[in-house]
Amino acid sequence: MRNVGEVILIYYEDQPAVFARIEAIEFDVKKDWYRITLLLLTIPSQTVMWILREAYIDGAPFTMNGRNMRMETVERVSSERANEGTREPVKKSDPNKKGSVIPFKKKLNS
Repeated sequence: MRNVGEVILIYYEDQPAVFARIEAIEFDVKKDWYRITLLLLTIPSQTVMWILREAYIDGAPFTMNGRNMRMETVERVSSERANEGTREPVKKSDPNKKGSVIPFKKKLNS
């Protein structure tokens, strides 16, 4: 079973829809069902609580209001793996060299 703190990707109608972090997994009053609290990583973020079987929490497809749903684990990327494609080591900038500030200019519609 998944663990608290894991990030998952929720599929809605077989399309990736939203990322979420598992906040809590508790037993439900119904045997073999669990209450799973998810923090949906949207703007603004939202907290939802779903009642699911263990198989659904582990990635088996299920329906919610007649809509196909599925949860998939998001793999963690280590810093070593993230830099695999780079051939040159990352250089630290010279502390005596000053960087330039690029202002954000809002384009006004006329």
